[in-house]
Amino acid sequence: MLWHAHVSQLWDRFVIDVRRRLATSAGIVQSRFAQHTRLSFARVAEYQKRAAVHVHAVVRLDGPDGPADDPPAWGTADRLTDAVRASAGRVLVRTLYSPAVGELVLRWGAQIDVRQLRADGDGPDDDAVAAYVAKYVTKGADETGSGTDHRLTTWADVDTAPVSAHVRALMRTCWRLGGLLEYAPLHLRTWAHTLGYRGHILTKSRAYSTTYAALRVERAHHVGHLDIPDTITEAHWRYVGSGHTPGAALIAAGLGEDLAANREIAREEREVPR
Repeated sequence: MLWHAHVSQLWDRFVIDVRRRLATSAGIVQSRFAQHTRLSFARVAEYQKRAAVHVHAVVRLDGPDGPADDPPAWGTADRLTDAVRASAGRVLVRTLYSPAVGELVLRWGAQIDVRQLRADGDGPDDDAVAAYVAKYVTKGADETGSGTDHRLTTWADVDTAPVSAHVRALMRTCWRLGGLLEYAPLHLRTWAHTLGYRGHILTKSRAYSTTYAALRVERAHHVGHLDIPDTITEAHWRYVGSGHTPGAALIAAGLGEDLAANREIAREEREVPR
């Protein structure tokens, strides 16, 4: 549970360390790294069958202006691979100290598999990379070992959640740890339904790929619109009402009467001596 609560922080430290290593290996001042190249990524968090999160990521070096800009000559795949391996083995996060648990040191595991993806020549093309990311996004979203799709607000919710015994045990652990004052900043009870993991299934850097604005433009051109419709954002909401419409209420009432009549008939048949 504590691993899940710190995965996003560990990833942030990993990305920072990769940038630092690349800058050092290229003889560049770290503060000027962005003037030479941009580190882009798409990261997918996948729940394994044992309900532990691990990470799949596509990491790429672009030019300073993003994907359409070529990286510098020193930004080779081998140099990026070396930086990823070294940073993955180095970075760590320490948990808050707890008298019940102590202080834990969290790192990436030993199963680190770094492969080069090539858009040209040998290796997967762009569609294969997209399929790779999509595979783990859908797997992570559909995996039953990931908890529930709604938050748990009471201990009783944990006991009645439609999950396996293993996942329920993890939820209970998350709930117990969430009751410790020292772990209050982690909000473990709020995220007990995802076993303490507070991040998104898919996370990408700002310039990794296209934007929703660009997609809207492409969609508008595809359907033949010359003018690009502006995005409408509704920032103010008001309560309208709840419950059935008048027509739906009549249907519901009729169904209720039929069910009551069926129950009465069944009760009378049980009481008639045979």
